[in-house]
Amino acid sequence: MTTQTKVAIAISAALALVLGVLLFLAVRDGSDGPTKSVAGGTDTALIRPDSHVLGERGSTGVEFVEFLDFECEACRAMFPVVEQMREQYAGKVTFVVRYFPLPGHFNSERAARAVESAARQDQFEAMYKKMYETQTTWGEKQVPADDLFRSFAEELGLDLTQYDADYADPEVAARVQRDLKDGESLGVQGTPTLYLDGELLQPESVEDITEALDAAVSK
Repeated sequence: MTTQTKVAIAISAALALVLGVLLFLAVRDGSDGPTKSVAGGTDTALIRPDSHVLGERGSTGVEFVEFLDFECEACRAMFPVVEQMREQYAGKVTFVVRYFPLPGHFNSERAARAVESAARQDQFEAMYKKMYETQTTWGEKQVPADDLFRSFAEELGLDLTQYDADYADPEVAARVQRDLKDGESLGVQGTPTLYLDGELLQPESVEDITEALDAAVSK
């Protein structure tokens, strides 16, 4: 078995976990789920002018949006899938991140504030990745991870005085909550929730994502 095949199998397994969790959430909530179509492009709650973009914006106008929770295991499973998509569609697709910390996760809102604080020093993506790479060490715990997140900021070479001020800044907390409220206005209930060009994306495989992206890019 080649390395490429092993990677493909691993990614497919990760997506299967994501889909399983999403199905569980839908059944548990017993609701219709998020809005299937969002009109109006960046003027809607789906993407705001200051929404965070991973890497560079794509040239085609295609936009992939993920509402995520850094403490969510399904989001961590989706992380390598998104990274694969970013590499495959680099320069073509814009990948947008929206915070959606779930109330049942003790440190998820703290993690989002840590990432947003890093973003104020132009280190959004580095802290975003750090959260998923370390999630198993702090996720699903009922003790504050503030000091641990601060150590991540130190590892990334951030100005800690500024980081501390931003982490405690009500405006940073409000920025996270605005993303959350936008998601709730769209009917988002669980994470990850994905949209492609304003349409709710409900893939059953990695191929479903690539096919949807291929179709969007070719328009």
